[in-house]
Amino acid sequence: MSEALVAVEAAGTDPSVPAASGARRFWWRLRTQRAALVAAAVVALLVLVALAAPLLTALEGQDPTTYHPALIDSARGGVPVGPLGGIGADHWLGVEPQTGRDLFARLVYGARVSLAVALAATALQVVLGVAIGVASALGRGWIDQLLSRLTDIIVALPLMIMSLALLAIVPSGFPRPVLVSLVIGLIAWGDIAKIVRAQTLTLKGLDYVSAARLSGWSLWRIARRELLPGLAAPVITYAALLVPTNISAEAALSFLGVGVQPPTPSWGQMLTSADVWYQAAPQYLLLPAGALFVTVLALTVLGDGVRTALDPRAASRLRVGTGRRNESAADRAGAGKTAEEATA
Repeated sequence: MSEALVAVEAAGTDPSVPAASGARRFWWRLRTQRAALVAAAVVALLVLVALAAPLLTALEGQDPTTYHPALIDSARGGVPVGPLGGIGADHWLGVEPQTGRDLFARLVYGARVSLAVALAATALQVVLGVAIGVASALGRGWIDQLLSRLTDIIVALPLMIMSLALLAIVPSGFPRPVLVSLVIGLIAWGDIAKIVRAQTLTLKGLDYVSAARLSGWSLWRIARRELLPGLAAPVITYAALLVPTNISAEAALSFLGVGVQPPTPSWGQMLTSADVWYQAAPQYLLLPAGALFVTVLALTVLGDGVRTALDPRAASRLRVGTGRRNESAADRAGAGKTAEEATA
């Protein structure tokens, strides 16, 4: 019974409606936010491009590491030969100054690195934050104090400075994308741990959790079967907003020269090399900067949409005009549909 109450509370529905209706109501709310749907389509396209990078570069007939010295003008300091940075049938977005490497190939392979690092770092942050937040809230006395103080220290640490220090002392033979993911994940889990701890303390006071404790359930069983379902909404919401933050962090570290190292392509690394070419070959700077901007913007808008759909009481920063009326209509339609299914 207590697990059913958890599902009902998380879904925001009546107990007579099946718990699965919570997912339907979430989808109904998300569908009313056009900006979030457009952002989801952009994110899906970016992920598809990243996954299909080998196929796309094979269609172009290029790869991200081959040098083409014949395509650069050495007399002009390495500027690409031809109009618009060497754009043509063989090089869809032109070539890189000084090296002649294909820009399209490096851009799509850079998407793989940036997205993979951000997702891996986010997953590590969520695992550590949830584990430590729940353990701190369920612990007593010195356990809670120790984990809370550790979380405070992690939150106070400056991410970029600590990342620079750690990345500078690790041997160069260690895979840099993996290392960047680990460093970001291990340094930046404090905020989600605080959110999870506060939410867990709130859930601990509810009747169904007290009933589970009086029934003799272990803390692990209470956390797994009673608390974690109630933590799903805030954790998913915060994780969705962490991904663009981690993409920006990876790009900044690569831009500073301690992140992903050549010849592995990365958007931040491309920006580092392009800072002196913005006049002679502006596309070399604009392409990775534009890709980074679109990715971060789309993920941020999608994260805001997920937050609003999971918590309809929170006013979205993106809703304008008839957005609220549309959301209310969607809520009524979704609730009516699930109620009909329950009574059928």
